[in-house]
Amino acid sequence: MRHRTVLLLMLAAVLPLPAQQYTIALIGLRHSHTWGHLEHLLKAPAARFVAIAESDPALVAEAGKMGANKVSYFTGYKEMLDKVKPTMVWAFVENNRHQEIVEACGPRGVHVIFEKPLAATYKQAKAIERLATRYNIEVLTNFSPAWSPFHYAAKSVVDSGALGAPWRLRVTTGHGGVFPKSGRSKLFHEWLIDPVQNGAGALMDFGCYNALYALYYLGRPEKVYASALHLRPNDFPRVEDSATMVLTYPNAVAILEQSWDLPPGVNAFEIAGYKGYIRQAEGKPEMRIGRQPAKPLPMKPRPAQYSDPIAYMVDCLKHKRPVEGLVSMKYTVAVNEIVDAALRSIKTGKPVRLK
Repeated sequence: MRHRTVLLLMLAAVLPLPAQQYTIALIGLRHSHTWGHLEHLLKAPAARFVAIAESDPALVAEAGKMGANKVSYFTGYKEMLDKVKPTMVWAFVENNRHQEIVEACGPRGVHVIFEKPLAATYKQAKAIERLATRYNIEVLTNFSPAWSPFHYAAKSVVDSGALGAPWRLRVTTGHGGVFPKSGRSKLFHEWLIDPVQNGAGALMDFGCYNALYALYYLGRPEKVYASALHLRPNDFPRVEDSATMVLTYPNAVAILEQSWDLPPGVNAFEIAGYKGYIRQAEGKPEMRIGRQPAKPLPMKPRPAQYSDPIAYMVDCLKHKRPVEGLVSMKYTVAVNEIVDAALRSIKTGKPVRLK
């Protein structure tokens, strides 16, 4: 009997847990993305939703209205971590608080998901990277393009050489910057336009996406040049509402535009080589090779385990694999490095060479 018990314990140590034995808790409800993800959490995804830590009563009430009535609530996240002991947390807090979340979760062995970006500054991003390594936890930064088939299909074509060597990436990302000043997104609006809590304005909000695209398609740039506009000081008194980054490489360039001043339908993505291009505007992806007519970009659905951050985190933990790809720290730390360089370029008016 004793030998059987020992054998069972050994098997338990190596066999993956069933999906529903992985648990997830939320730290904060202070990001506008919270509510869409909360709706998904309530539909029994890959991990069991067990708790929320949030001190603002109005936000807690909003979560209750959406049906989050069977989870435990806490005003302090450290108490939640100690009492509930979740497998992972998803933090919807100010960008400059991400480091403190990892400082709390790391020693407790709790894995972490953040909404983009990884941190408010490159220094904080590097600190998070060191903490994750020290405590052997996974930190996943949720960039929504990571779950879309478009960029994987586009990268496959680029890597095949069909476009020739990719030398020009141009991306325009943003919206009209109309944020509610009341209701469940009020606190989000307040910290989003704070240069310390967010890390910048539109440059951080949408520039982090564009920097990620540049890293994915072209790699780490040699130099970063940026300029900023302050078109609506009454709405955004302390941060830029539009910015342009130009990332230069030995044989390529990325022109990245990010703005809170854009009308609908302006967002666009294009990568070009000397043989052709791939373009997406208004959700319509197409490719063109040489003088042939443009045609739709063929895309395949992503596997279920790569469909959202929770499913992917659970799959990594179940198979004892590190978080990789566009949501990994390899990419997301580098995103903060580029945004920091852009901020320095805006201040000096000069390009910044990355070390």
